[in-house]
Amino acid sequence: MPGEAQRVIEEFWRIQDSGDYTKLVDLFAEDALLEDPVYGTYNGKAAIHQFMSKMVEEMGERKIHFTIDEICGDDHAVWSRWTMHSPAGSKGGCGLYKVANGKLTYYRDYMDPPLGG
Repeated sequence: MPGEAQRVIEEFWRIQDSGDYTKLVDLFAEDALLEDPVYGTYNGKAAIHQFMSKMVEEMGERKIHFTIDEICGDDHAVWSRWTMHSPAGSKGGCGLYKVANGKLTYYRDYMDPPLGG
C-alpha cells in the first residue's frame, strides 16, 4: 500500500510536469541532499533552489521533458522509473527518494547509459 513518502513523490512529479522546477523546492527539507548524475551534489534547500532554477533554464533550452513510468514507496522511501524525452530521443532512468515528516531529505537520479556505450 502506498505510504506518505509515495504521496510526496507523486506530488513531486505532478509539479515537475509543469516545467517550473523551482516549485519543487517547497517539498524539500531545509537540510536535504540532492545528487544529480549530470550537475552534481546540492546540500540544503538554498542550494537545491539554485539547482532547480538552473534546471528550468537548461531543460527549456534543450527542449527536454520527463514522464513518470512508475512510482512505488512506503512512508519513508520511494523509487521511481522515468523517461527523459529530447529532440535526440528518449532515455530511461530511475530516482531514489527518502522522505521524513512529509519532506524530501534525499534525492538521487540514475540514468541509462547512451546507446552503444
